Amino acid sequence: MKKILISAALFASMLSFYNCKDATTSESKNLTQEITFTKDGELSLLKAQTDSIITTLDIEIADDEYKTQTGLMYRHNMAPNHGMLFIFPREQPRSFYMKNTEIPLDIIYLNSKKEITSIQKNAKAFDETSLPSEAPSQYVLEVNAGLSDTWNLEKGDMMKFSRDNK
Repeated sequence: MKKILISAALFASMLSFYNCKDATTSESKNLTQEITFTKDGELSLLKAQTDSIITTLDIEIADDEYKTQTGLMYRHNMAPNHGMLFIFPREQPRSFYMKNTEIPLDIIYLNSKKEITSIQKNAKAFDETSLPSEAPSQYVLEVNAGLSDTWNLEKGDMMKFSRDNK
């Protein structure tokens, strides 16, 4: 009887060890690793009336389904001279939200002529409320919240961008 109890205790402890190891492995798979900035190009914002440069940013470009769906999710911060430019194949009404996005953002919608059509200012982190464009857009620029006011951006102001050669 004693041998059976000892065997059962050994089996239970091995099973317990295996379950803890398995739980640790599955927990580590659920942790989201922060995505870091990767410069894909440079973007300048220009005043419509004077064509003068307001600011120049290093940008990441989201132009495929994965990058467009992920955007700036899972990032803890973004430098003030960085942004993300979403490029869509055609101009149409757009709407973004802040699911899994830790950084408050200004979301700048631009038409196919690269003119600002609307700005959603100070989008709140993790807010899943729809933030639609006021007009059809082909481009969307995300920057840190408050920068559109700092730069005094207005409807009609423009952007130009170039991609880095990789």
